[in-house]
Amino acid sequence: MSPSFSICDITPENVERETVFCIKNVKSPGFQHKKKWFIKRYQKGLRIHILKGFDGKMAGFIEYLPGNVAWRPVNAESYMFIHCLFVYPKKYKNQGYGSALVREAEAVAGKAGYSGLCTLSSKGAWMSNSDLFMKLGFNSIAKRGRFELLCKKWNAETPDPEIRNWELQQSRYQGWHLVYADQCPWHDKAVEALWNTAQDYGIDLQLTRLESAAEAQQAPSGFGVFSLLRDGKLLEDHYLSATRFKNILKQELKTNS
Repeated sequence: MSPSFSICDITPENVERETVFCIKNVKSPGFQHKKKWFIKRYQKGLRIHILKGFDGKMAGFIEYLPGNVAWRPVNAESYMFIHCLFVYPKKYKNQGYGSALVREAEAVAGKAGYSGLCTLSSKGAWMSNSDLFMKLGFNSIAKRGRFELLCKKWNAETPDPEIRNWELQQSRYQGWHLVYADQCPWHDKAVEALWNTAQDYGIDLQLTRLESAAEAQQAPSGFGVFSLLRDGKLLEDHYLSATRFKNILKQELKTNS
């Protein structure tokens, strides 16, 4: 691993200067909504660390928080939960940066008295896959759909975390629904694009913004903070573009015509 890197702790005081990695334009609505979401939950233990690589530029980040207030459909009391882990662009791969970020979160969790660290992984879009975590001593605890719950615990007596059955929540959403949260700064752009597209197609798309971790834990998808549904059927569980939404609309309207 290259020794030439530094890890910056993002705080309410420096978030405008350091950004949140995913969106660097601090004037964009997506950044502003994420900033407000972050500041509100910082006091509850939410943390973001940005790693700056061998050239001093942002190379990756990790976001985590206490499992009882995770914005994913999990039961993770006594654990620290990783929302996001990302290293980009490719020139920063294989430098040990991802491992360094996970170890940083592990150190914070241990010092704070948590029993372990856990996360949801997936080989699909917008989620970290399991490869790095398994190399760092995580174990697969449970699977549901495309999602896998991984855990590394140092207190063997603590019960394992659990995946909630988000499928039980889907029947509540009749008609067209987009359920989202400001946890991801890209969602602002997606919500606007999908809403405008729905209007073009004469679709009554109901928007629901999740306002609490409890609501996110009862979300109708594994990603938790982004769910597109129609009549109780989950159509997509992560950020999507207007073009992708148009294809979904055409298929759904064709199928039900």
